[in-house]
Amino acid sequence: MGLLLQSLSMLFFLLLLLFGMMPSIPSAQNLGNSSAAHALDAILQDYAYRAFVRPRTGVPYDGTVPSNLTGIKISAMRLVRGSLKARGVSRYKEFEIPTGVIETPYVKRLVLVYQNLGNLSEIYYPLSNFTYLAPVLGLLAYNASNLSATNLPELSIVASQDPITVDFSSIGQAPSGSTPKCVWFSLQGSVNFSNMTSGSRCSTTQQGHFSVVVESVGGKGKSRKVWIILGSVVGGIVLLILLAILGVWMEKQWHKSYISRMQEVAGAGEPLEMRTVRGIRYSTAGPMRTAPALETEYVP
Repeated sequence: MGLLLQSLSMLFFLLLLLFGMMPSIPSAQNLGNSSAAHALDAILQDYAYRAFVRPRTGVPYDGTVPSNLTGIKISAMRLVRGSLKARGVSRYKEFEIPTGVIETPYVKRLVLVYQNLGNLSEIYYPLSNFTYLAPVLGLLAYNASNLSATNLPELSIVASQDPITVDFSSIGQAPSGSTPKCVWFSLQGSVNFSNMTSGSRCSTTQQGHFSVVVESVGGKGKSRKVWIILGSVVGGIVLLILLAILGVWMEKQWHKSYISRMQEVAGAGEPLEMRTVRGIRYSTAGPMRTAPALETEYVP
């Protein structure tokens, strides 16, 4: 039993070691700049709305950003309710919006804010073990009832028929042996990867932020290292289990051998004393009943 307890303790230690060494997978929990990205959306919505001067429906208006966000491009387009569902938008920068897109909740007019984060993409949307091949592009919908409003919540737009297409015309060259992937950052903070549909295109059914990435060389090496560690730990766990089973079997065999020897002694006719060890009663040979006599006790 002692060997079994030691083996189980080692098994528990290895499991803790395994989970401690496993790398985290990109997700909403480890997007370190998630709050910064939401704050950026609010700033860009404000500056995009400032581009409207006697706006015409369905016409994009490019805005300007503050100097500390140089490199980011923004645009705004005002639409009437139901126009996305009935007509869509054939081309809005890199986005192609088909018919059948539904916006909620109810608003009389809405604004589609376009974002191109340029060289600031990795700052606001960092991805461990991945390299960007294109800038992060954003498409967000807001209420247009008050074009002076700030800190507006995003509307929800969903493509109910064909998906929205994002055409990354300026995509970078992927390293040899690597496959570019579409990445979508939802407004809830989750990260989703998908295959490119054709050429340099990605598709989506919802709004958010989009780009094209490729797994970096360091990321692939780290993945291989994880599998090696995982294989080693699993192998160690299997070995510990086998050792525990072997220890239990050897202890049972020793018990059987001990009992067999005691039975042989009992069969020889000598009475045996019963003792209890670890809750199990065993027969043991008693002490010698005839003490040896000293030579001084004899009379010459």
